[in-house]
Amino acid sequence: MNISYNWLRRYLDTSLTAEQISVILTDIGLEVEGFEKIETIRGGLKGVVVGEVLTCVDHPDSDHLHITTVDVGSGEPLQIVCGAANCRAGLKVLCATVGSVLYPNGGEEEFKIKRSRIRGVESLGMLCAEDELGVGSSHAGIMELPADAVVGTPAKEFLHIEDDYLIQIGLTPNRVDAASHIGVARDLAAYLRSRGEQVEVKWPDVSDFAPDNHNLEMRIRVENTEAAPRYAGVTVTGCKIGPSPEWMQNCLRAAGINPKNNLVDITNFVLFELGQPLHAFDASKIEGHEIVVRTCAEGTPFVTLDGVERKLTVNDLMICSAERPMCIAGVFGGLDSGISETTTDVFIESAYFNPVWVRKTAKRFGLNTDSSFRFERGVDPNLQIYAAKRAALLMKELAGGTISSDITDICPVPARDFTFDVSFARINALIGKELSEETVRTILDALEVKILAEHDGVMTVAVPPYRVDVQREADLIEDILRIYGYNNVEIPARVRSTLSYAPKPDRNRLVNLAADFLTDRGFTEIMSNSLTKGAYYEGLTSYPAEHCVRILNPLSTDLNVLRQTLLFNMMEAIQLNVNRKNGDLKLYEFGNCYFYDASKRGGEQALAPYSEGYRLAVAVTGLATEPSWNVKAEHTSFFTLRAVAELLLRRFGIDIYTLKCETLDSDLFSEALSMSLNGKELLQIGSVSARVRRATDVKQPVYFMELNFDLLVKSTRKHRIAAEELSKYPEVKRDLALLVDKSVTFSALRDVAFAAERKLLKSVSLFDVYEGDKLPEGKKSYALSFILEDKSRTLDEKSIERVMTTLAKQFEQRCGAQIRA
Repeated sequence: MNISYNWLRRYLDTSLTAEQISVILTDIGLEVEGFEKIETIRGGLKGVVVGEVLTCVDHPDSDHLHITTVDVGSGEPLQIVCGAANCRAGLKVLCATVGSVLYPNGGEEEFKIKRSRIRGVESLGMLCAEDELGVGSSHAGIMELPADAVVGTPAKEFLHIEDDYLIQIGLTPNRVDAASHIGVARDLAAYLRSRGEQVEVKWPDVSDFAPDNHNLEMRIRVENTEAAPRYAGVTVTGCKIGPSPEWMQNCLRAAGINPKNNLVDITNFVLFELGQPLHAFDASKIEGHEIVVRTCAEGTPFVTLDGVERKLTVNDLMICSAERPMCIAGVFGGLDSGISETTTDVFIESAYFNPVWVRKTAKRFGLNTDSSFRFERGVDPNLQIYAAKRAALLMKELAGGTISSDITDICPVPARDFTFDVSFARINALIGKELSEETVRTILDALEVKILAEHDGVMTVAVPPYRVDVQREADLIEDILRIYGYNNVEIPARVRSTLSYAPKPDRNRLVNLAADFLTDRGFTEIMSNSLTKGAYYEGLTSYPAEHCVRILNPLSTDLNVLRQTLLFNMMEAIQLNVNRKNGDLKLYEFGNCYFYDASKRGGEQALAPYSEGYRLAVAVTGLATEPSWNVKAEHTSFFTLRAVAELLLRRFGIDIYTLKCETLDSDLFSEALSMSLNGKELLQIGSVSARVRRATDVKQPVYFMELNFDLLVKSTRKHRIAAEELSKYPEVKRDLALLVDKSVTFSALRDVAFAAERKLLKSVSLFDVYEGDKLPEGKKSYALSFILEDKSRTLDEKSIERVMTTLAKQFEQRCGAQIRA
């Protein structure tokens, strides 16, 4: 939701700056996600001032240039060469001095004013036309200012140009009351009033509304009052289509709407001003001068404003004329009933539609409009008449229209306040701080909440119906807290807690353990949506598309299935960071993955085909070590991630050498390993394939691991904390170089070693691998290190030599190894 600072100040008389308002809005629950300065004229016309042409003579070497002296209020007049035909002595002009930067025609390309020589004559500035300044399109000559213009006045001040600030609010679904400038002003005023400031929201005056005649009466009939609890309308005739005024166009652009014409712009302006969606029909296209709010027969074709034909259902509420449907109520207009260039007479619709009906229809057709966004969440059910008056008066003012009917309002059951009890004791208990009764009453008054009765510390309150999210005691206490200020609730010095049962193993504790482990090693946790793009799974064999859990009414094609793997979420996060020049990443994420198996359908268990699993994903990419004066840059690799994986498993008490490690053939990885525990796959780890990187627009290598966290948790059940005394006798280290076939793995050699010597052999490690021209074809060299220890005595050379001889013999017999000198 975009809020214009200048637009907001139309309704709130405050000296607060845009930055201060942004801080306050975040504090009261309207989190500001972006803040941007908008220059009405790019560059702000810095260095451009009002000047007076003192002298103007012809240039000796040109038949159209003039040499002028211009007083700009800085002392010595400036000599400026000008080619405008209307340049003359005594003229007040706008002069761009040396150093000014202009953006002609409001374009992107800048034009910097420099000291120059034109046909041999020095020029110290430029006398400007409208298009050169970006304030208009005329290039007929330099701008001629009134004779009373004060020399030296900055152009920005003379032209009354105000910069604006765009405040982007991350509106939560429950706060549709703040989906307008009036709504935000109302919340901001509540905050200021709760702090003693006498501030009121200045609603636009509609007291002048009155029918000019009754030349165009429109009959309205609502057949489905469940779907349309309130429907109102008024007609305006004799309108002239044209561009809306500049101030309205600026407001709409700030809200992210492109201006179209005065009639359409007025409905959009009222939407973002009040939060009440309106729809303007061309009255000449309403057959029988009758509006019927009803549903249509199943399968009725209807062409919407985007030119797409859609088949209606019996659950889609339509706005119809006496003969045909014209608009999908609250969602989208029809192609043949809206405002066009020939429209003169208008019917303005202002309604309250059932949020559930609108939401289902919008999702069914995949339509998401500014109107449906608000109707789905519940607009103010008491605002329709005011909004209709506001739009009608604007059409009268800006389009020359005539109000040609009374407002017809069909509302069988008027909306009522939400009434319930709230106690001071409960307020203090939930907030965690003792608020005085006076403070609570002040905040309630600021929120327009009426106290109907009070008895024994319990208030009966009435909340206005526009606050659809405040219908019970806890909701109101939350509202009191956000206005009071979360930061004003002190953190207590003591923590009160009770013992609680936790299952063993406790997954939450282990999740925190893993998160702490990864964070300590420089990894950053991410959180992503469980919904993802079904196209990612098309053609995959590792995670087939038919195993996706699909959404019946997806918000978009990018969020139409539940994820089967955390890989694509991780790649999207990497792509987002790499595109912002942050390519050295170490990320992890916990989350559920979801699966569908059609073969399990048909039983009594409706959910039998569906399953889910909790996963941990870890990824590295870019540099592992940043270059320094004494350290070379080191890129991440498969082994960077494998080292982290092995340390993580050891942290959970898993002996990594008990895992079965196999090469993994997967279309998600170019090279990968699968590690299994007790016959079940524990994790996959490898280099992400080029196919996946192309699908997510990531060009640099990425190394990814996905771990079955549920299986990891189960494996910790049998773990016991054990301690033993340190050996009093020293360890002995011996190395051995082996020439083996390329197919022989280190894990196989390790298994052979421990099978050959169980008593004295403590550990085996690989410290060098060599493959090259000096070795026979198909061979590689392993350098192994062995740690020997006897806890009962110091090992002598004879015992050591016996063990090493046994190991060498076993390597030769069982692995075909040759001992290298």
